[in-house]
Amino acid sequence: MSKSDIIKNFILANVQKHPRDIATVLADKFNFSRQRAHHYLKKEVKSGNILKTGRTRWSQYFLASGSYVEFIEKIKPGLAEDKVWSQYVKPIILSCPENIYRICAYGFTEIFNNAIDHSKGTTIFSDIKIKQNVLTIRIIDNGVGIFKKIQKALKLDSSKEAILHLSKGKFTTDPSNHTGEGIFFTSRMFDKFSILSSDMFYTFQNEDWFLSPEKNEEFGQGTLIKMEISLKSKKTPKAVFDQYTDQEIGFGKTIVAVALSADPNDPHVSRSQAKRLLLGLEKFKTIVLNFKGVSSVGQAFVDEIFRVFQNEYPDITIHYFNANEEVDSMIKRGLSNR
Repeated sequence: MSKSDIIKNFILANVQKHPRDIATVLADKFNFSRQRAHHYLKKEVKSGNILKTGRTRWSQYFLASGSYVEFIEKIKPGLAEDKVWSQYVKPIILSCPENIYRICAYGFTEIFNNAIDHSKGTTIFSDIKIKQNVLTIRIIDNGVGIFKKIQKALKLDSSKEAILHLSKGKFTTDPSNHTGEGIFFTSRMFDKFSILSSDMFYTFQNEDWFLSPEKNEEFGQGTLIKMEISLKSKKTPKAVFDQYTDQEIGFGKTIVAVALSADPNDPHVSRSQAKRLLLGLEKFKTIVLNFKGVSSVGQAFVDEIFRVFQNEYPDITIHYFNANEEVDSMIKRGLSNR
């Protein structure tokens, strides 16, 4: 075995343990300069065996065929999510099943692009980890925060209301450049999709949004998006798209968690609550209301949805499910009065 091969094997065997100081470890092992060590590292990067992230003293190295990579990008003109995907993320995920690869390609590029275009931050940190057959992607920006931005755009009383509008799909603060579909579809492709911002941690899992008890005390300003999926998952992007789209009208169906439209301690009774719930839903052909977690509803709330809104948009079909006996009774009473 040549000396070059010995050095190569040493790099590949030790880079995961020493992502930040592999050049020093390499130089000490073979008794040559750090400049010489960087020459060998550059050679392995060029050959595609290892990934280099960061620049100068912030450089880190990771196995291209490994199970972890992290990087930071400055938000500036020219930063493109597809280039970041190809340079840092794709090599780690190439060995995954094709459906997982496609889901990650869609999810990463959608969410990374959101951070570039919407966060108003200066940097984006991301890491990708594969552990115990679960792949996790995190994308973190230091911007204004997704919930605060939506609150300001819609003039909402509380940033808590923002998750309701975000969860519907087709909502965006920049309609000329974005469809608002990214988070809706990404959250349904992954097994678990979480958003941490403004001290609120919402998770979408098993077709439902809920306020997560998890907290990250070290997290400051901005938005953290975390996406998790089992490598054994059989989901495909096509199956998820097909569930909510029509060949003629495109993205035409949405499922809305009614519980998100009011504080857990407040009953769903008023027309104004119903109007907040319905905001933007006229863009869809089919609306499915999930009443899970809603203990009771008022006559005005029901009337606004099932009579007033329905009369205004007669071509829209409204379905509902997960209603308890009391809620179901109120809805049926409202439907009979149409």
